[in-house]
Amino acid sequence: MKWLYRIISLAFAAFFLIPLVWMLVVSIKKEGMKITSVVDWFTPPYSFAVYNEVITETKLLLWSWNSLFVAALVTLFTVIIAAMAGFVLSKIPFRYKTFIFLFVLSGLLIPGEAILIPLYQLAKEMGILNSYFGLILPALASPIAIIVLKSFFDGVPNDLLESVQMDGGGTLTIFRRIMLPLTRPALASMAILTFIGSWNNFLWPFLSVTDDSLFTLPMGIPTLMDQFTEDYVKPMVINTVASLPIVVVFLIFERQIIKGISLSGIKG
Repeated sequence: MKWLYRIISLAFAAFFLIPLVWMLVVSIKKEGMKITSVVDWFTPPYSFAVYNEVITETKLLLWSWNSLFVAALVTLFTVIIAAMAGFVLSKIPFRYKTFIFLFVLSGLLIPGEAILIPLYQLAKEMGILNSYFGLILPALASPIAIIVLKSFFDGVPNDLLESVQMDGGGTLTIFRRIMLPLTRPALASMAILTFIGSWNNFLWPFLSVTDDSLFTLPMGIPTLMDQFTEDYVKPMVINTVASLPIVVVFLIFERQIIKGISLSGIKG
């Protein structure tokens, strides 16, 4: 039966790849080509002239850099903060520990849209609107990352930590030398999911940024789409260039994501 499962899996994979293949093929067509049938999408002539035009005449590369810069810093600091918070909630005894955990957990019950107005007012009073700092700082609070990493830290035996303490290792040593290496799959999973979420974030950048030199891709792409509504080629080129970095990141960390998800499913 394994061969049947593989055939079905390959069929589903091919089905989901069709839009990507179509986007790539259309992106190298000549602008203004007459399309009368499906076959015309995949027949020559082909050209990369539109790629050169879009890259040189728009701010697409700048917006790609903004998205990459913001997503990378958000990912880095979110994982660091969530790892430290999860470790404290899991392994460090202190008063009101349960209350603080429930407080963090309650953050999952509040829709992000519900805090946009007070968040905008706070950012305005702090003077961080129209800045990278304003794009990054509000995205660092991630209750789901803290909860997921705490669950992984809970799976590390306390006896192991006590043996390190008996050998003279302090809390920082336990965190850096024991906890982080053992939970690397979970850290990688949260990092890539945080990166993708930040990369695709539209609402907060839309509210906090008006300077087009600070636009991220989700903000900048619609402004270009409005200019190129008479042809398919330029929108497909724009989407191809915008999608390439996140596809590369996902392919690089795919195994870590799957491993982290599988480990979280068998912990108990």
